[in-house]
Amino acid sequence: MPVSAAVVFAYHNVGVRGLSVLLANKLDIRLLITHQDNPEENIWFDSVAELAVRNDIDVITPDDPNTPEIIEKIRACRPDWLFSFYYRHMLGADILALAARGAYNLHGSLLPKYRGRVPINWAVLHGERETGASLHKMEIKADAGPLIDQARVAILANDTAHDVFQKVVCASETVLLRSIPALLKGQATETSLDLSAGSYFSGRRPEDGRIDWNKSAREIHNLIRAVAPPYPGAFFDTQDTRIQILGSYYRGLPAAGKSPRIYWEKQRCWADCIDGKRLCLTRMAINDHEIDEAGFQQHFSTTELPLTYEQEITQ
Repeated sequence: MPVSAAVVFAYHNVGVRGLSVLLANKLDIRLLITHQDNPEENIWFDSVAELAVRNDIDVITPDDPNTPEIIEKIRACRPDWLFSFYYRHMLGADILALAARGAYNLHGSLLPKYRGRVPINWAVLHGERETGASLHKMEIKADAGPLIDQARVAILANDTAHDVFQKVVCASETVLLRSIPALLKGQATETSLDLSAGSYFSGRRPEDGRIDWNKSAREIHNLIRAVAPPYPGAFFDTQDTRIQILGSYYRGLPAAGKSPRIYWEKQRCWADCIDGKRLCLTRMAINDHEIDEAGFQQHFSTTELPLTYEQEITQ
């Protein structure tokens, strides 16, 4: 079989595993296009650029890949394939047209569900019980092209988005390992997506982590675990203090008293919520410094803090 040439757009751990699978299948990677790490972002993930350099692959980090200069650079590579693995920019029609045999993207959901940005965080926030990784052909519309393959992963009740992300990385590798050989042989099957069976979601901002104590314990728990570290974290403001809730554990236990409130009991912090359930708050911080019961009592002069819906909507 003749060697296939590819240009790869990639970032993050999914990018590292995706590039690794292409290398294992002996593709000729002629160019890697990735992102400069943002110094204001928590860089907890692996570097796809470092992997490319180890394999003598040219690396560029344009702010916009859709410029005439970058398009010509890609054209000069004469790619049979384009692959996008966790790359954050949309690729325009001029770029997609350069792939002689097709352009394909890995997406972190079970398409057509959760198209768009941060699909894993949205799935956890909405209390989904499963998600996965999907390989699909790229079109101008985001995450809308025909499906090649997908793999499912479970979302357990106390999984954080980071827990689920690690599973999706493995699922992404699995999908690629079984799809790339079929693509190279021209034997891959394409299945049109029914976009009406899913939804498109935009990105999330740190402010979207604000806790609304008018919601149920499970809804609050879903928010906390959807944005728990290494993501920015959930928070609320009370008594001129911002409290960050960095972890929680839900068992469906009944609330122990008047709701909503947070309090310490037997060296554990709890939140009694308005639906009559209580939630264990496993990690808490004030001004980015994690605190325990002693730190909480020192700051508030109490181990119990009543909360009201009115307090939260006036912040």
